[in-house]
Amino acid sequence: MGLEMIGLLVHTPTLYHLLSLSWNDLKSGMEKGTLRPRRPTQDDVLTTTFAIDAEAELLDWMDEQSVDPDQRVEHALSELGDGEEGLLHLMMWASPGQWEVWEGRAFLYLENATGEVAEDIHELYTAPFWEATKQRLRGISADEYAERVVLDWMERRKALGETLDEALDPKIFPTFEAHSQAARALVHVVNREAEEQDLVLVVGREHLEPEKWGHGQWNLSTFLQSL
Repeated sequence: MGLEMIGLLVHTPTLYHLLSLSWNDLKSGMEKGTLRPRRPTQDDVLTTTFAIDAEAELLDWMDEQSVDPDQRVEHALSELGDGEEGLLHLMMWASPGQWEVWEGRAFLYLENATGEVAEDIHELYTAPFWEATKQRLRGISADEYAERVVLDWMERRKALGETLDEALDPKIFPTFEAHSQAARALVHVVNREAEEQDLVLVVGREHLEPEKWGHGQWNLSTFLQSL
């Protein structure tokens, strides 16, 4: 059903620790799994990645680089041509979880959150749209928002002449459940970031160039330039 929009929670103390290591210590720690006690607890509401999978992806990328093993990771990333990709792998490992949905469905969730209509999919990834989303969803009841999303989904189906009869479309109930779960998860991820000062939400998309992930100081290119 297309690409997925991703809201990645990043635990900043973990990320900064990884960046402070030497290239060799990071690689050794990932290979031996000795860094895992530092990984944040995985969030059972969000989509999560097994440590071994996050480590394998990072190590595959590291194996393609030519770096002084004694160089600090933050300096190496700043000097590499594709340092943003390495940074994104580190963020994935340093994440307690992520909110992800098919981007075609993202209109439903973000337009309901902001009360605004997006002109195209690209607008849904912009900083203003996400700032409005976070502002409007902070402190809101997950059940209230999920109900609003589901009702809007039903109205959109009616407007398109689609049935809401489960007997005619067996996918109705699973889709209802998926929308409800995704809506609650969006409220959850926004409020975790708001309530926990060590977390930051970095927005991107499957197959999107790493340098385009994130907003403001947490855009990956901007972040690397600040190191």
